[in-house]
Amino acid sequence: MRQTIEIKLSPSEAADEKAIHKRASELCQIKPSAIDEVIVLRKSIDARGSQPFIQLKLEVYIGEKQEPEAALIDQFKQVSDAPEIIIVGAGPTGYFAALELIELGLKPVIFDRGKDVRSRRRDLRDIQQFGIVNPNSNYCFGEGGAGTYSDGKLYTRSHKRGDIYKALKLFVEHGADPEILVDAHPHIGSNKLPQIVSNIRETIQHYGGEVHFDSLVTDFIVENNQMKGVVVHEKTERRGEAVILATGHSARDIYTLLNKKNIHIEPKPFALGVRVEHPQSLIDKIQYGQEERDANLPASSYRLACQVGQRGVFSFCMCPGGLVVPAATAPGEIVVNGMSMSRRDSAYANSGTVVQIELDDLQAFSKHGVFTSMEFQKSVEQTIFNAGNGGQQAPGQRMTDFVAGKTSKNLPGSSYIPGLFEAPLHELLPTFVYGKLKKGILEFGRKMKGYFTEEANVIATESRTSSPVKIPRNKETYMHVEVEGLFPAGEGAGYAGGIISAAMDGQNVARAVYAFAQK
Repeated sequence: MRQTIEIKLSPSEAADEKAIHKRASELCQIKPSAIDEVIVLRKSIDARGSQPFIQLKLEVYIGEKQEPEAALIDQFKQVSDAPEIIIVGAGPTGYFAALELIELGLKPVIFDRGKDVRSRRRDLRDIQQFGIVNPNSNYCFGEGGAGTYSDGKLYTRSHKRGDIYKALKLFVEHGADPEILVDAHPHIGSNKLPQIVSNIRETIQHYGGEVHFDSLVTDFIVENNQMKGVVVHEKTERRGEAVILATGHSARDIYTLLNKKNIHIEPKPFALGVRVEHPQSLIDKIQYGQEERDANLPASSYRLACQVGQRGVFSFCMCPGGLVVPAATAPGEIVVNGMSMSRRDSAYANSGTVVQIELDDLQAFSKHGVFTSMEFQKSVEQTIFNAGNGGQQAPGQRMTDFVAGKTSKNLPGSSYIPGLFEAPLHELLPTFVYGKLKKGILEFGRKMKGYFTEEANVIATESRTSSPVKIPRNKETYMHVEVEGLFPAGEGAGYAGGIISAAMDGQNVARAVYAFAQK
């Protein structure tokens, strides 16, 4: 017999298996010894009251035990000699599309401009320590995509877009902690993701797929309005039954290539702003109401949003116990992002704080046509870069000075390794962006007492929240609206926003490619 129950425990009780069993037996009105197994189905934190609690949804087994679940990869097929599908990009969209194709009996052939996940580390060190940006290998480009070294948060609200459990389970089968299957806000950590990503690649290769790094796609093979393949490094052709384009939100050269080939793309609204960094202890105190965080509680997070003049201002990619990192993809620009290790034990908490940018806001850039949003994005990043010393130091202000419109005389400590310098962000950012950020931050301070503080840094530029270009596709077939055999996918096409939503979009597109290949 199985019984599903929900319980609320203190953090210390929730960390004690005996306490969980005791509470389960009380609710089921049986002796603890009569319980054969207790499985946690869902785990979340309720910090709304004076003391935080852990909420657990449990499945209690009485007189039986849970049947072991079959591994998903046990269903995979050898595809060495199967029809080939070209995938451009080895991020979560590309890799999960590849796994789905293998399950369906098709051979994925992946090309990525960047390096494998281990080799990327040298380029990340160069940008952190020396301000050197490799345009093909950085925090955005390379195996695993932007998510690998940018935190590994797996939370998504896109429950209608695909099978979240399947995506999470594939992560577990490749080395992730099974806790991600039950946590309300699952997270892996940038110290563990590289090995998991490497394991996924090994699975793809084991079943006959191909993965090619340092392989920049420089052209598409289009014949009679049909996508037939790609050209790598201007010389090597590779043809396939279809092409899945999964290049991420920062592959500006791909958008330029699509436009050059007369493949329809569109300018797209996105969001731009700053990254706000607080002491983690301050966020814990605000959220948990404790002078010192309970050892059984994770570093706390927040999510804030408001409307300012018909534009949304919101927190984005919140990284508790995290680091601010340089995420530029080309020399001459400053872009910052956030990440956390699995323990989330940094002394700082950071979050993107951004303004919704609509095409109506960008009349001065409308001459760029389909690149209206992209050119605006680029111009802000370059303006911020030109305010500095030519490296990857980022401009910052105390939060209170940012709102007051005055340059800070000194800055609080920061996790940002290249370092910060005092700068008038209120002058460097576009006027309409600054004005809305200022009002949004004040509103956040009213919603979350203690958020508005001189202890927080405001750091520019948080500009890669999503793609500034959309590659339109048919809602039913997932194929490009004009070019047969081209399947835009993931964040770079405008159809995802995070690791799990990108992975699910890759799976959906792979199934659509399978249907297309059967015709």
